[in-house]
Amino acid sequence: MTEATDNPLLILGFEIPFDRIRSEHVEPAVRALLQDARARLDALVAAPGPRTYDNTLAALEAVTERLDRAMNVVSHLESTSTTPALRAAYNAVQPEVSEFLSGIALNEGVYGALKAYAATPEAAALTGPRHRFLKKTLDDFRRSGAELDPAGKKRLSEIDVELATLTLRFSQNVLDATNAFEFVVEDAARLAGLPPSAVEAARQGAKDRGIEGYRFTLQAPSYIPVLTHLDDGAIRERFYRAFNTRATEGDHDNRPLIRRILELRGEKARLLGYASFADLVLEDRMAKTGAAARRFVDTLRARTEPVFAREKEELAAFRREIEGPDAPPLAPWDVAYYAEKLRRARYDFDDEALRPYFPLDRVVSGLFEIAHRLYGVRIAPWQAAPTWHPSVRAYQLVEPNGAQSAAFYLDFVPREQKRDGAWMHGLVTGAPSEDGRAAGEDARHLEVLAGSFTPPVGGRPALLNHREVETLFHEFGHMMHHASSRVPIRSLAGTNVAWDFVELPSQIMENWCWERDALDLFARHHETGAPVPDDLLQRMRAARTFRAGAATMRQLGFAEIDLALHMDWTGEQGDVVEFAREVLGRYSPVPLPEGYAMIAGFSHLFSSPVGYAAGYYSYKWAEVLDADAFSRFLEEGLFSRKVGDAFRSQILALGDTQDPMDLYKSFRGREPTLDALLQRSGLA
Repeated sequence: MTEATDNPLLILGFEIPFDRIRSEHVEPAVRALLQDARARLDALVAAPGPRTYDNTLAALEAVTERLDRAMNVVSHLESTSTTPALRAAYNAVQPEVSEFLSGIALNEGVYGALKAYAATPEAAALTGPRHRFLKKTLDDFRRSGAELDPAGKKRLSEIDVELATLTLRFSQNVLDATNAFEFVVEDAARLAGLPPSAVEAARQGAKDRGIEGYRFTLQAPSYIPVLTHLDDGAIRERFYRAFNTRATEGDHDNRPLIRRILELRGEKARLLGYASFADLVLEDRMAKTGAAARRFVDTLRARTEPVFAREKEELAAFRREIEGPDAPPLAPWDVAYYAEKLRRARYDFDDEALRPYFPLDRVVSGLFEIAHRLYGVRIAPWQAAPTWHPSVRAYQLVEPNGAQSAAFYLDFVPREQKRDGAWMHGLVTGAPSEDGRAAGEDARHLEVLAGSFTPPVGGRPALLNHREVETLFHEFGHMMHHASSRVPIRSLAGTNVAWDFVELPSQIMENWCWERDALDLFARHHETGAPVPDDLLQRMRAARTFRAGAATMRQLGFAEIDLALHMDWTGEQGDVVEFAREVLGRYSPVPLPEGYAMIAGFSHLFSSPVGYAAGYYSYKWAEVLDADAFSRFLEEGLFSRKVGDAFRSQILALGDTQDPMDLYKSFRGREPTLDALLQRSGLA
């Protein structure tokens, strides 16, 4: 047992001592913090005298603050630098934490206190964020089962605990299954077609393992070049099948977990009086209902299908053109490969030609300069900040008035101890005082931007492809959303907004990756310092809408299978993987193979109790918002401080203090339309 005073998880301030946190700290710290949270909850219920904002809502907000911060740190470490001991500790505390958190809304004393406060004249006079906080808290309690009978509450608590356990295991299975695959090639001739950067990364990967030859994995920087460029169709097929059957066998089999997660989510929705899990989770989002989300998907699908049909025929005809009239039909592992060949033929554009212009350090510094021009902020290295890995870098965000508002970490190197993909994680959400004055350290925010980007190889800097640059800008947009919060109530602050609104601040940042004036700030050749040549930029921009129909249908397919699983699937349709394959097949440019099990690795839907479940449509929904919002920058100036300050003050800073559509209209002056997105995507 670790002494409490020696346990850094019990004394977390703004600066987190990552260099001192060890796996043996997790269980004793979380159990102590659970005890503290329970005592705070009991004190809230037993508060003497009349009900007030301070002894009810503010007290409720404080109940889990220390526990949330510790669990945030532990879950972050489990995502970026896991070990068997850390995973075991995290798995050990997760059910108890989940049971406590879900039990708050089921606590009759707490709900009684909230209802008693809601009936007071003080509550009736609330305005602004406090009024919204009270309404949303009561709604959240109702949706969380506060009005169920004792048997219903007991069952709901059991469901929440089981969901927390199953979804954590799903996520860990995906990581383990991804890491279990490797493909080593000894003969370099088999790598024909691969870009030199991918070959060098594979050589370095083998060398790091003490292996001869070239080592490939299912992590994105390795997998995507194989599917897109490798001439050897048999190897492409092997990778495609491995990726799309991840976590379907042995100890890592997610298929029974998916079935059980869906059963539990459906049972939870019915228990709470909703027709489907989609209706339950979307009630508090912009879409409001599963039917509305589906109408949105169907509308975009109808606008996209004519373009999609034309693209499918074009790609099949292109293969026949280069291989003869007897060329076989395209298989799924052929699509990206021939699409890349067609793109090169049509636009004389190879995405790899851009890579030398995107050295990671320069992209980061250019991104910081864009933030400075838009918002007036200055970003400087945070010297001596403790980190969890030597490659992690830390920065401070300084406002135009000289005050530090946030700090953040960048963790971009792929590691087997780190989950795949890219994400922003808010570690500490600050809260200024309600009179608008900053409350010192309490008002500062702390974030992590993590991703597995192309690493440096062969003595050269890390050189990104354009998609990776977009991803980096995207996650930085989430970071600025969190870091810009000026909301005094943490539950409504930062990125704690409707999930179909949260992608607007991230996706809008991607637009600056396509504009010459922005690119010139960071897109410079790593050897010569030259900007991207005009003809290459024009070809890149022309290729932006290449196969936009296929790209849109792919996203709509993910959105539709998400809604179908959470609205239509009852278990009576048989195997859930087959059900998903049939739905996704309607959105695929070619027939999907037997055994296709992409959903077994679909972490967006199944790696947390809710996450993007019934909310994957949000990506396209937010694209409508971001294209429409960015058009104001195009109208008034790409780096307009006036527009930047308006976006930051009217959207980023306000969190969930108002209905998101009202926030949007305050910035744009009207509701969004599809026009800007259809125009940008080439679907108009």
